[in-house]
Amino acid sequence: MKPWWRKRDGQSPAEDVAADPILPVIRLERVSKIFKGDGDEETHALAGITVDIARGEYVSVSGPSGCGKSTFLSVLALLDTPSTGRYWLNGRATDRLSPAEKARVRNLDVGLIFQSFNLLADMTVYENVEYPLTLRGVPAAERKARVDAALDRAGLAARAKQRPGSLSGGHQQLVAVARAITGRPAILLADEPTGNLDSKSGEALMQMFGELYAGGATVCLATHDPRWVTQAQRHLYLFDGRLVDHPVSDV
Repeated sequence: MKPWWRKRDGQSPAEDVAADPILPVIRLERVSKIFKGDGDEETHALAGITVDIARGEYVSVSGPSGCGKSTFLSVLALLDTPSTGRYWLNGRATDRLSPAEKARVRNLDVGLIFQSFNLLADMTVYENVEYPLTLRGVPAAERKARVDAALDRAGLAARAKQRPGSLSGGHQQLVAVARAITGRPAILLADEPTGNLDSKSGEALMQMFGELYAGGATVCLATHDPRWVTQAQRHLYLFDGRLVDHPVSDV
């Protein structure tokens, strides 16, 4: 049987430009994100970020709480729009994508693992993991094979019929992980994915990320844990919304 992370589904609007191994899969140019508060109050979550992330690169992002890591990943995931600057994904300017096209990019290209699990309370664990594949029109037999493999890989096979509300925070995190990996994403974005996990589960999760990376996926991981920072090829450090890029060996 082929590894679960190899084959992808369909083509997204962001793949209109042919895949070029030299072209960065992600390019941000002077990107800032400003949140408006009451009156004239503004929060500058990101400030003038310029960075390229290569296709198939493994990048870790760290920095103190409130430094902008979650906002950075939200921009990459097309969940937040830059206030200034530009973002290219697979060579296409994302400000030219319609909301429907952005949703299709997230569904086909991007695996999302955020601190809020975003599980559907009225669905079982199995149905939550299967749902993105249903949206893609993946045939039922293949959906079953892929969901079963993802649940087994995440150690959740015995909990497939439970609903999220009956699970611990750690197990809900693993459901979110299984949902992301079953889609075999070209880009995996993960925000503190081990924060709710014990050390053994965290190590198993990072091994899964390594397998995705070995299969050609681009992985961008926000973490406070120095063990996972050093697993990446490259480390990005955020401070007050500003980006410092330096080798992992300097962390």
